[in-house]
Amino acid sequence: MDRETRLWLIRHAPVDGPRGVLHDTDAPADTSDVARLGGLRAQLPSGAVVICSPARRTRETALALGLAPVVEPAFREQAFGEWTGRSHADLTIEYGEAYKTFWFSPASNRPPGGESFEDQIARVRMGLAALPEGDVVLIVHSGTIRAALAIALDLSSERALSFVIDPLSLTQIDRLEKGWRIVAINRHAGDGQGA
Repeated sequence: MDRETRLWLIRHAPVDGPRGVLHDTDAPADTSDVARLGGLRAQLPSGAVVICSPARRTRETALALGLAPVVEPAFREQAFGEWTGRSHADLTIEYGEAYKTFWFSPASNRPPGGESFEDQIARVRMGLAALPEGDVVLIVHSGTIRAALAIALDLSSERALSFVIDPLSLTQIDRLEKGWRIVAINRHAGDGQGA
């Protein structure tokens, strides 16, 4: 039988804070959707290794799911440097065209003091390589899940950014001895099947 790692990637619950902001690691999660959390928890395997990013919102989501995660920095969200904690509207006013230009090629561009999505893919690749065999639940960010999909599907960074990854959605991918298998992308509790 092939040795494999079955990855259960969960995007954290919505941020309990203003919209349109590049949230920092201390932004809390809104874990009030108990029914959705329960439906998601019912889809997860028992006895899995559970890992989350260092962000408060991933830790709170894990706890709301009844899980006790180990924190792994390799799976943190893309670092937006000086832009962290600021709204898109304020950044547009302050940086003008330079801010707008960043979003024309967000995969390779780096915000001031931050990292590109390509940098995040490299970091996630190292994190995935260190995972054990068996079932692993990762409570992470949309960017982290897109990075994992870029690796599994051998996609360009630009193409990987086209995936929609909703809060409290489940993406399942399996790392096999000779490649990857995509089971579901952006599945919601109760869907019954993935995209």
